[in-house]
Amino acid sequence: MAKNKYKEKNMAMPIEKHDTAAWANIEKTRRVSGVTEPGEQQVRNAKDYVDANQK
Repeated sequence: MAKNKYKEKNMAMPIEKHDTAAWANIEKTRRVSGVTEPGEQQVRNAKDYVDANQK
């Protein structure tokens, strides 16, 4: 039985694009937990996007 080499070859390529993610524009990082916080403008953009795309 032949093995499927296509899947193994292309597993290294990521599918997602993280360029526009909220964490891509890090304004500050919390000291203890290491959680990143986006800037205020990014939070507004995310809220506007969610509000516009509600079902």
